[in-house]
Amino acid sequence: MPIDLTEFERGAPFTGDPGAALDALRDRLARVQLSQIVHRKRAIILFEGWSGSGKRGVVKTLAGALDPTHVRVISVGGADEADDDRHWLAPFWSRIPAAGDTTIFYRSWYRRLVEQRVDGKLDDKRWARACDEVNEFEAQQRDHGTLVIKLFFHVTAEQQAANLQERQDDPWRRHLLSQDAVAGLAQRDRNLEVLTELFANTDTRWAPWRVIDGNNETAGRIAALSVISDSMEKAFPAEPPAVDGTVIQFRPKSSEQTRA
Repeated sequence: MPIDLTEFERGAPFTGDPGAALDALRDRLARVQLSQIVHRKRAIILFEGWSGSGKRGVVKTLAGALDPTHVRVISVGGADEADDDRHWLAPFWSRIPAAGDTTIFYRSWYRRLVEQRVDGKLDDKRWARACDEVNEFEAQQRDHGTLVIKLFFHVTAEQQAANLQERQDDPWRRHLLSQDAVAGLAQRDRNLEVLTELFANTDTRWAPWRVIDGNNETAGRIAALSVISDSMEKAFPAEPPAVDGTVIQFRPKSSEQTRA
């Protein structure tokens, strides 16, 4: 079914103890990551969505729950920061995870695609080709055994404006307010048109989009971490690998051997 963002605007508060729910999710993520590491599985988790929709908070919680030696967080700049001397997807090939590792993209290859389409720099032919290239890129990751999780954080225009105003009013967080965020709010209707196109062209069986209702920050954070936990638990084995020749055997010396 086509993705309709208006279906993710309820902003219902979380029913239950949010602290306990978040603690449980952190434990689940830590356990499933251990399976990922020992089974040498790869994962890509990308965060897209409106400015002020709660992406950053979820990334911080997620990264804090995982073993940092097996996680890399990549913050992707806008179209004006792109390297035009090589294929536009080339930078992401060098950042795909190694066996046992996870790469978290805070924004992703979709950022340049959407920004250029909104600005009128991608005509229909180039847009269709770029979407095909993205689908092929993601299919290649899945064919190589990599789990691809794509999250889009949605908030209403009113909630987005309120969140950005709150950021502006905070003497520390106001420095996180970008010109792109302000411009994006002014171009929201055009962004919605492009996003509808984007979902229609890139919501694939091997890399589906999962929309997170971010209108309630706590509920959105729990929903996003639940999607990630569920996806990883489904993709990675629940049992440890069989013991074989690759397992290091630890045999401590006996007291007699120590005395000798």
